Amino acid sequence: MSDPARNMNPMTPAQLLDFERRHPHATPDKHARIRHELGISEIRYYVLLARAAESVDGIAADPFTARVVRERAYKRARERERRIAS
Repeated sequence: MSDPARNMNPMTPAQLLDFERRHPHATPDKHARIRHELGISEIRYYVLLARAAESVDGIAADPFTARVVRERAYKRARERERRIAS
């Protein structure tokens, strides 16, 4: 069960990018850690992670991971557009 107090104190872009750096692959273990350690759903995590990777604070805190996250998102968007167009 998630800790309500943890959800009231949002994670910083640096914290989100650090978690992503330590757990770069989408695995069942990572999803369990997101729910248990961060106290949020996987969907919420990926929304917050995308915002962190685009933010000035996130880029300053971890430019490499922020770039990787942005590139992954751009690649998925291009693939989605290609599927829709065909």
